[in-house]
Formats: sequence, C-alpha cells, structure tokens
Amino acid sequence: MMGSHHAASGAAAWVAVSSTAVAFPALGWYPLDPAGVLLGAVVCAGAALLPDADHHDATIAHALPGVGAAATAVVSAASGGHRNGTHSGLSAVVVLALAWFVADRGWLGAAWGDPANLVAGAAAGTLLAFAVKVLGLVRSWLLAWPLGLLAGLLVSWLAPAQWAWLPMCIAVGWIVHLAGDFLTVGGLPLFWPLSPGSPRWFRRIPLLGGTWSRGGYFALPVLGTTGSWREWLLMVPLSLYALGGMGVAVWALLN
Repeated sequence: MMGSHHAASGAAAWVAVSSTAVAFPALGWYPLDPAGVLLGAVVCAGAALLPDADHHDATIAHALPGVGAAATAVVSAASGGHRNGTHSGLSAVVVLALAWFVADRGWLGAAWGDPANLVAGAAAGTLLAFAVKVLGLVRSWLLAWPLGLLAGLLVSWLAPAQWAWLPMCIAVGWIVHLAGDFLTVGGLPLFWPLSPGSPRWFRRIPLLGGTWSRGGYFALPVLGTTGSWREWLLMVPLSLYALGGMGVAVWALLN
C-alpha cells in the first residue's frame, strides 16, 4: 500500500476507534474527547508509516538528511529487510502489548516538565511531521518539522493529559499498516522469524493459491498490487471518512 494511503487509513482507524460523536458512525472502542480524536487522527496517520522504517525509500528515510537513511538501514538490518520483522504478527503483538503496558501505567499523562511527558510530546511531534508531509499538507520537511514539533510541545504544555492515548494511537497506526499490506499481493510474514512456505499443490489452488506464498508470506490480496485502482477505490471513501470524523471533532470543539 502507498505511504499516503497508509497514513490516511491510520487517521480513519483512529476516528473509528475513538470518536463517540452523536450521529457519526464509529466504533468508540477507545472513547476520547474531540481534541483527542482530532489530534490523534493526525498522529495515527504518522504512526501508520512506522513499519516501513525498514525500507531505504520510506518517508522516514528522507525525514532528516543522513540520519533518516541511517535509521532505516539499522531497522532493516535488525528486522531482516523490508517486510520482515516490522511487518510480522510478532511485531503487532509486541507493539500492542507495549501500548497497553505504558497506557495502563499512566506515565504519559504527567504535568509539564516531566521527562516522560516531554518525550511523548517530541514523539508525537515527529509523527505529526511525518503525517503532514506524506499527506501533502506541506511540501517541505523544513516546514513539516517545525509544525509537528511545535504542535507536540504545545500540547505537552497546555494539555499534557492528552498524551495518555499516545501509546494506543501508535499501536493502532502500526496494526492498520499491517492490515493494509495484508490486503495486497505482497502479503505479510505473519510467522516471522519462521517462514513456512506453501506446498506446490496449495499454490495451484484457484483463488486460495495467492494467499500463502512459497516464501512464507500470507495475504488476502483483494487490493491487488500497491497503488492499484482497487486500492484507490478503498482509500477514497476511507479518506473521506477520516476527514468527516475530524470535521465533526472540530465542530464540537468550536461549539
């Protein structure tokens, strides 16, 4: 799935799990106030790019000259290359478990000046910068970084309790990214570091053969290849849904 589509799906997922607005279709599994829905949608858009930190041409690789490329090289080496460790079922379990652990401890809802809160603001600001750049809201990283970090630090100062939802926001973005890639022909190495390859007879089964590859990747390839018309067909309404949920949150904040 394309980077901008990963980001848009992250925003839509956060609206779906956090919004409780009347007459707006949402799951409300992790209910938040309108500010949390609005800010979290943008942060989640950035978080939905994180699994691709294993790719040399990912958004993160271009975020900071030299530093971004080095970071993606390290992640790639540690995870076994693109679409391996960071795209595995194990990564989803670990990220979700860490999110619940950190959120349950309440470490990120502290007052201004607490080191954990400042780190949360910087992390969220980084994800905000990723989101506004990959979604095309700004054209240059020189503008994306100041906007993202300033927003993160302002929230840390004015409303530090907002960061209580940050771990879950990152987990939602991460898992939604994996779900998007699972729907493409590339699939996911769900059992990494194991790579159980499909037998030849299975690959010859019509329709089912493409769901389990010889290299141990699993997929439900209803979207076809990355950037296909089917991917666009899904992402246009998802993007409109995200915008609608964010618009409802803005309206609630203004009234």
